[in-house]
Amino acid sequence: MSGLYILALSALLLLSTGLVQSNAQNTSERVPSTCFAVAQNLHSPELPVYFASFSPANARSKYDVTISYQGHSTYLIESPEGVKIATDFAGWLTDRVVPDVVTMNQAHSSHFTSSPDPAIGIVLRGWGDDGQVADHHLMAGDVLIRNVTTDLLRFTTMADGNSIFIFETGGLCIGHLGHLHHRLSEDHYTKIGRLDVVMIAVDGGLTMSHLSARGILKRLRSSVILPMHVRSYDALPRFLNHLGGEFAVDRRRENKLTVSLRNLPKRPTVILLPGVATYYEPEE
Repeated sequence: MSGLYILALSALLLLSTGLVQSNAQNTSERVPSTCFAVAQNLHSPELPVYFASFSPANARSKYDVTISYQGHSTYLIESPEGVKIATDFAGWLTDRVVPDVVTMNQAHSSHFTSSPDPAIGIVLRGWGDDGQVADHHLMAGDVLIRNVTTDLLRFTTMADGNSIFIFETGGLCIGHLGHLHHRLSEDHYTKIGRLDVVMIAVDGGLTMSHLSARGILKRLRSSVILPMHVRSYDALPRFLNHLGGEFAVDRRRENKLTVSLRNLPKRPTVILLPGVATYYEPEE
């Protein structure tokens, strides 16, 4: 156990320094993923899942990640060092900020833009061109960003047409499932690893059924679930009903969620930030 602990600690320190840069093509220089290091031992009785939460007590802010909902399928993630990442970016944000990194998917024009602001430093498309598969694995400051491709079902099946983007920062593994249309295979779960926070489409129709979404969430066992791609006022209540009592629901008034390994809920929790919560009226 001690060897794996040291490996995970070393990888986390590399991520937090932001000194390592790598590209998708040069796999020999890729920064190791701490999500894999933990996920491969989830079922080991000798290694608790939470072993990576070894942050010094006086360094809490160093590991805080803030997340805010920006509309449709876009969340704005801010790393402990201030790197701002917008997911499924369509060219606009509710907050008046220019992100450092944007990720995009091609299901609809509400998930990408062909003319991103030139001030955005890194633009990552979840699909490849000319028959190539999108393959991202790079450092952006203190964030390791990588992707896992899935098929896109639009008129016909577009193999590897969608990307699940994974952001590793502050010891957390944060996943945005994009415009996911189908259940995930064992190979997908292996490539994804552990996700502490997951962003998932909950429309129940244009992406996947609520039953399929529930199956994915039960398998991922993420502590925080952030709904997106709601689209109708009955979609979110139906989604929550499908989840049942295994998942808690936490409706927030603050527009920013601050999350770290220290404050992850013990029970899988759907957190509804302003904008998403508009679609949800709890029963009295």
